[in-house]
Amino acid sequence: MTATLFIGSGLLMIVGWHTVVQHMMGLALLGLALALRPRTGRLNPDLPTLREEDAPALFDLLGRIAETCCVRPPETVQFAAEFSVTVMHYGFSRKRCLVVGLPLWAVYPPQQRVAAVAHALAYAAPRSARSRAFVAVALESLAAGSGTMRANDTAYISWDANPLAFRAHHVAAAARNFNIRGKFSEWVLVIPRGAMSATARLLLWLTLPASWSALLDADDAAARTASSETAVAALKDQDLARPVCVEAHRMVIETKTLAPRRSTRSPQQDFWEKLARQAARLRAQRGGDPTQKSLNASRVARLSAAPRCQEAITLDEPALSRIAQELHRPEKAVVDKMMRDGVAEPPQRISLR
Repeated sequence: MTATLFIGSGLLMIVGWHTVVQHMMGLALLGLALALRPRTGRLNPDLPTLREEDAPALFDLLGRIAETCCVRPPETVQFAAEFSVTVMHYGFSRKRCLVVGLPLWAVYPPQQRVAAVAHALAYAAPRSARSRAFVAVALESLAAGSGTMRANDTAYISWDANPLAFRAHHVAAAARNFNIRGKFSEWVLVIPRGAMSATARLLLWLTLPASWSALLDADDAAARTASSETAVAALKDQDLARPVCVEAHRMVIETKTLAPRRSTRSPQQDFWEKLARQAARLRAQRGGDPTQKSLNASRVARLSAAPRCQEAITLDEPALSRIAQELHRPEKAVVDKMMRDGVAEPPQRISLR
């Protein structure tokens, strides 16, 4: 579609030099082609990044998990202030980057971290329809194109100055004309924006069965890698996302307001330990409430009814110590970012993918 739009716009502009309509149509098609151009993805420059030479113990663990899940290991690892573990592709060769949310990494026990990573790597495997190059790039291009054609707050000008000001009526007329042109442009973009959004929704709907099947396969991969009990516990602990993020937000506000003598550039060293202790208290309170139901109840019931799997990968204390030392710098960088930018509100439903 992008190639067709590029070729069509070029032909219209080349052939229509002596007419205005064809030239304008060619420019419009060129704009659509630029909005729909394929996105290859790139690493977030604001997130701390580790490669194999920076963290050999961590990448050794990731390689073992990927081998157990029969997938390709990630080339890079980035760390974010989110309660999730996901895999993104970047570059023309679609390299894999594992994006680890440090709040999840801090509150999960070691074996549940293995289950979370196994789930993310298995869900992003090529056998998942939405992870394949064509579908993934199409979804990214449609979403980005629809967002590009959406009007923002700067598309209109509000003019309420004193009418007795110098040349106030000229400025008011210019503001009116600007708003009229902005409104006209918004109406013109309604059809292509709606077409892109509808196509993206249709593509999501068509790939929904395959995506659900890939999600269940990823649950099985997490159970084979870290044991069935650990995979079930990891699914249940997804319910901790909102209270953990709320606690992280409270700790950030407390550090910035109630401790003014402490520099925000050197936040408290026990930030992640305090978050883990709060998660342990929440986990204990939830365990005493038999009426509480997990957000992933159907997946939990499926794993609980399936044959039990023993862990294929276990973490000993030396490996945990080496990984903790390698993550010291990214953890401090993420805390600094949270102190500077705050903690984003988590979505209503959190998943490991």
